Amino acid sequence: MFSNIGVPGLILILTLALIIFGPKKLPEIGRAFGQTLKEFKKSTRELTDDVMKDIDIDEEKKNLTK
Repeated sequence: MFSNIGVPGLILILTLALIIFGPKKLPEIGRAFGQTLKEFKKSTRELTDDVMKDIDIDEEKKNLTK
C-alpha cells in the first residue's frame, strides 16, 4: 500500500499533517494512531490463535477416528 510513497512523499505528508493539525495536536493524533494499531494487532493475533486452535482440534478428532 505504502510501497510507492518513498521518503520525499512521506516528508510531504508529515509536513502537511503538521500544518493542518499543528504541533500541539500532532502528538495526540500519533498516540491515538499507535493505540489503534496496537489494538488491531492484538485482535489479529487473537483471531489467528483461535483459528489455529480450531485446526488443531479438528486434526485431533481426525486422528482419534482413525
